Amino acid sequence: MAQPIRVAVSGVGGGVGQSILKALQGTEYDVLALDGHPLATGLYTTNRARLVPRPTDPEFLDTVLGICRSENCRLFFPGLDTELRPLADNTERFAEHGITVVVSSPEVVDIGDNKFRTFSVLREHGVAVPETVDMAAPGARFPAFPFVLKRREGGSRSKDVYVVRNERDLTELTVDPAAFVAQEYIEGDEFTCGSVSFDGDCKGVIVMRRTLRDGDTYKAFAVRDERVEDEVRKVIGAIKPFGACNVQLRVRDGVPYVFEINARCSGTTAARALCGFNEPLMIADYLCHGREPEFRVREQTVLRYWKELVVPNELVDELARHGSLYRSAPEQL
Repeated sequence: MAQPIRVAVSGVGGGVGQSILKALQGTEYDVLALDGHPLATGLYTTNRARLVPRPTDPEFLDTVLGICRSENCRLFFPGLDTELRPLADNTERFAEHGITVVVSSPEVVDIGDNKFRTFSVLREHGVAVPETVDMAAPGARFPAFPFVLKRREGGSRSKDVYVVRNERDLTELTVDPAAFVAQEYIEGDEFTCGSVSFDGDCKGVIVMRRTLRDGDTYKAFAVRDERVEDEVRKVIGAIKPFGACNVQLRVRDGVPYVFEINARCSGTTAARALCGFNEPLMIADYLCHGREPEFRVREQTVLRYWKELVVPNELVDELARHGSLYRSAPEQL
């Protein structure tokens, strides 16, 4: 009997990594969970788990590569934004050992990470985007109220994002605007859209209208909307990501305005899988078996809630002591 193909997933203490784990549960793939903290929930939901250094640690790349080699991994799905650039710069190192890192090129990662570059590149390719001002530019002026102030580089969820509706909001800000972009505020429904693409060829798109709580998708509604799907395909054609790419937008007066792209899976990856669009599975099938992505989106509602995971103390101690944990019957997320 052939051994299952092993896939590594990192950042399993956070929403993106856990979402990838959920999408791969019950598939033909054997998952190795990676994280830097022994209390990361996802470490206790797979047959194999390993502790790794933080992405800022000089030993991060060598350690992760060594683990992927020793565990015979074919694919590696990053689950942390801070991992994307170092991994994008070193995909060839992994490829030399038969390991494909599911990450876009450094240029695409940088476009997604820098909000002003996102605006500039998409506008150059005819994508509708909110008017955006780089507040570090000489003579930069705030746009008309209301506008959104968001950190130019990095950032996640709604951290360091401020909606400025009037002069009073502006005077109460306690941050240096020079580290931010000021973006036109688009009134309208918000959508998070998943996609899978290779070599600039978009294999599929799913559109989900969403309700947010503390920056995370709290309720999601899978819908069919050709206008939004076409705009997402235009984004994919413009930046040419590798694998999964998440596109966030709002629709005003029938026009989709793209305000953020993340060249990776997202925290709603598992919700998309529940609606018939399983990004990690389609990517793994394509890269490992050459299967063309197949999907059928079901228009339905996904509600999110907290769920407890009980872990025996001896397992936590074992992982903390040895840096690895191997089990035959892990818990399910």
